[in-house]
Amino acid sequence: MADEKRRSERKDFEALDKTVPFEGPEAIDAACLECFDYEYADKPVGEDIEIVTTTDEFTSVCPFSGLPDFASVTITYTPDRQCIELRSLKYYLMSYRNVGVWYEHLVNRMLDDLVAACSPKRMKIAIACNPRGGLASTVAAEYVREEA
Repeated sequence: MADEKRRSERKDFEALDKTVPFEGPEAIDAACLECFDYEYADKPVGEDIEIVTTTDEFTSVCPFSGLPDFASVTITYTPDRQCIELRSLKYYLMSYRNVGVWYEHLVNRMLDDLVAACSPKRMKIAIACNPRGGLASTVAAEYVREEA
């Protein structure tokens, strides 16, 4: 009787091939990103400024199960002529909320979108993923503009 009860309880907690519906990468809203002019671009004091923006409120979903993934995002960049406006960055990051995407792809997509928006001298994005199954990962991608 005890074995039968345990088997019954286990069956109640199996995934049963369930997935939560989610959106694809086309739902990521890079068009919402806005920038403003960096007025120190041509001044020695502003040449190598580094801007670091962090959030621990980032979510996307697992592209296998649709279950939520949580992460901290750190964006570090040296602007050239444009800086990313933070309100629009928040909307951009929120657009990932229901997107099923692997972190390894996400970090590169985010880097592509942000570099396209503000054309920085350099940029690095690091995504520190909350542990899943006891494994924590940090995924990073970097862009450095080639000098002409």
